[in-house]
This record gives sequence, C-alpha cells and structure tokens, in this order.
Amino acid sequence: MNEFLEPFLTEDRIFGRMNDLNLEVYFDASELNKMRKEWHQAKGVKIAIGVGASLLCLDPDLFIYADMPRWEIQKKFRKGILGNVGSSNVGEDFFRLYKRAYFCDWRACDRMKQGTFSAWDFILDTTLDEKPKLLPIKNLVMGLEKCVQQPFRLVPFFDPGPWGGQWMKEVCDLDRSVSNYAWCFDCVPEENSLLLKFGTEYIEIPAINLVFFQSEKLLGTHVVNQFGKEFPIRFDFLDTMGGGNLSLQVHPLTGYIKKHFGIDYTQDESYYFLDAGEDAHVYLGLRDGIDPTTMMADLETAQKGKMVFPADKYVNKFSVKKHDHILIPAGTIHCSGKNSMVLEISATPYIFTFKLWDWGRLGLDGLPRPIHLDHGREAIQWDRNTHFAENELINAIEIINESDEVKEERTGLHALEFIETRRHWFSTKVSHHTEGNLNVLNLIQGSCALVESPTQSFEPFEVHFAETFIIPAAVGPYVISPSGDAIGSRCATIKAYIRNNI
Repeated sequence: MNEFLEPFLTEDRIFGRMNDLNLEVYFDASELNKMRKEWHQAKGVKIAIGVGASLLCLDPDLFIYADMPRWEIQKKFRKGILGNVGSSNVGEDFFRLYKRAYFCDWRACDRMKQGTFSAWDFILDTTLDEKPKLLPIKNLVMGLEKCVQQPFRLVPFFDPGPWGGQWMKEVCDLDRSVSNYAWCFDCVPEENSLLLKFGTEYIEIPAINLVFFQSEKLLGTHVVNQFGKEFPIRFDFLDTMGGGNLSLQVHPLTGYIKKHFGIDYTQDESYYFLDAGEDAHVYLGLRDGIDPTTMMADLETAQKGKMVFPADKYVNKFSVKKHDHILIPAGTIHCSGKNSMVLEISATPYIFTFKLWDWGRLGLDGLPRPIHLDHGREAIQWDRNTHFAENELINAIEIINESDEVKEERTGLHALEFIETRRHWFSTKVSHHTEGNLNVLNLIQGSCALVESPTQSFEPFEVHFAETFIIPAAVGPYVISPSGDAIGSRCATIKAYIRNNI
C-alpha cells in the first residue's frame, strides 16, 4: 500500500500531490472480499471498528461514524501516539505524517465520509479520549442546519513557533507558561473544530462537516460553483510581538501549483496589521535592479551555512503601523518582520509556502526548517519590484461610502486575487448583506460588537476584539453595532468574501 501512495507523497519532506484516491486502495482487494463473505455469513452480533470498517460490512444494522478534528489528529502525531491510516509509522517525523495525512489519508476519508453520510445512525465525538460522546445523526443534521442560519465562530487553536511572539498570550488570555505563540488558526474549517450544544452537552466535530453537508447555505451558489465543497477563505494570526521575523517566502502561481501539486488555486494572501511596534516592518517585493541569478546564488550559499543572506540587499523593507493592509498576490516575495501582529487573510491552500531563507534558525524540533529554493526560484515573479509594491500592494484603500458615523473602505485584495475585503469603521449600527455569498469577518477595533438580524431570524451574537466570525451565505441581511464597553466608541471590522467577477 505504501508503494501505491508513493507517487503522491514524493521524497519531499513537506509537499506531495493531490489525488482522487478512495479508501478502498488502502486494503488488499482479495482479502477484503474474503472478509466481506465471512462477515455476511456470520451469525449473532457483529461489530466492526476502525477506519473504513463500513467497507467490510456494506449494509450494517447500526452505523456509528467516529470523527475527530484534524487539529486533534496533529497533536496525537506530535505526541507519538498515532500514525497514518493503515500504517505502523507511529512516531515518525511529524512533517511526513502530516504530509501523508494531508495529501492522501484525509482526502480518501473525506470521500468516504461524504459517500456514507446518509447511512449514519450516530456520530461519535472522539475529540477527548476520556470522554467520547454519541449523538444521533438526526440531531447532528438539525445542528448543522441551525448553524448556517446564524453567525458563528470556530474553535481556534494556538501553536508556538520559532519566531513566535507574546501578543496573543495576553490578548487571548492563553497559557502564560508557554514560551510563545506564533500561529492561531481562527477560521480554517479543514483543521478547526465546531462546537454544537445540545441541552447542557457540547459536541465537538470537524468544522469541515458543515462545508460538506450544508455547502450551498454556508458558501453560496457562486462559491460552490467556483470551488466545490471547499471553504476558500482563511483567517489566521501571525504573532511576532517580542519574537522574530517570519521566514522569507513566496507562494506559487496557480499554474505551478496545479501542475506540481494538483491544487486548483493558490495561496494569494494579505497581511492586516492588528498591532505593530515602533520598529515593525514587512519585507515585500524585490528591490529595483537586483540580479536574480546572484540573489539565488546567495540564497543557496546561505542555505549551506556559509553566509548570512543579505535580505535587505535584495528585498524591500517597509515600515508598517497598526491597521495597515499589505496585499500579497502569489509570486510576491514577502515576510512579516518582528514586533507585529498580523491577521492573515488568504486563500485556503495554506501549506504551499516556499521558504527561501529562515534567518539561520532551527525549528522547535531542533532541526533546520525545510527550505525550497528550487520551487521558490520558479515561483518568484521578478518584476514585482519596489514600484509595484509601493503603488499596488501597500494600503491600496478606496473609500466606498462615508458618513459621520460609518465609513466603508475597500482595502483589497489585489486585482490578481479572488478575495475582496471591506473595512467598516462605525460608532452606530452598520448594515451588511451576504448577497448569497459567504462572509468572513474580524473585529479589528473595539472591545465588543453585536451582530443582529434586522428580521430577528437569529439571536444576537456577540463578538470581541480580534475574534473571527462567519456569516453563512443563507443569512442575508445583518447589522453590526458597538456593544458593551465599546458603546459610544469607534469600532471596525474587516470583511472578506469571494468576488462575483471571477
């Protein structure tokens, strides 16, 4: 079976290739058919447990689907207590475990999940080892249907990193004993989980279930037609306050990611600065007149440990302040510098970052972080120079509407990207409408805000500073206003949605 997966895994530590594998390929076909016959002929109570157990019993009397969010799977990978599907590789290098899960295991399991959903009788929440919870499928369906009629948040997860900072630790009230927090995935349904409350009990399921089983109401027809059952917008945090620079990096163009990795769209992105120190900066675009051959030669020499890469010689370095919005279409060399707090708004293919230089440091595992100069050389758009960055990527802000109490601005993204972002400054109620399109927002200023339905179709939903929240396409009209301590002050949100002209 490992040999069968090899073309999709490659020798690379990070990158593989997407595919259309089904879970059946993980099993020996002759043995599976033999066991199916034995199962069919067996008498008495029959219990099948495990990944793909429904392949053994094609028509079970009772179908219980055990589910677990992917962030929990990753934590078990790191602890060395879980390996890949059908493999005895527990304790293997985390990056390789994750790569195989991302490119093969999870894709095959997702196809089985969607194909068998209508046959489930119960779902088993296995997030907490010591407290599994069983839920009738009719209750799950009711919960998912309710979810897409109102605003909601996902369960965020926070993770340390070699460049991590201290901002989230204080603002998000995290464990002070942890050395730093670098990332927060605040809206990545493929990896985040979703809490559904039934009476006094909470059920935690992968948020991707909502994408699979309520696609039209969550995403909207336009987004489903363009991306299928995928959530194409990602909000996450990058904290370098009191930390270090991110890696100098670049993302591939769509044609390259499609050809080499089987992905239909790429990671166009932007940095929205929620906070910034006096010395905060961003590396963005190439300096005018640099020689690509010389730059790549210096990167290769630096990667061998023979020199420190002179990033300032080749890449523009711009000062940034709170509420700046930096646009980063794929192919643009970039990285956020130390002492900044970034809300990253991007497209979803989030592992396709080609690191070019990591400032000579090691990862938290004590090993060099993977560098991909060969991919990076092909991805860099060498005409993304100083003029391009200054005129098209930094605070390309256009006022759409303005009154004494509300101002709406278009802040991006770049014309090369498919995500539109709008910032609203407000001290009173401001009206929004999904127009049948998924909306993702973050409260970027103000301690608290209230999201309400002008038709009372959902209960008022409270959000706090720096929290990301989702407004399903099916919601239609909604209003946001300052709440609590923020009443009488000026608040702001940033909203992202998929452009209708792509």
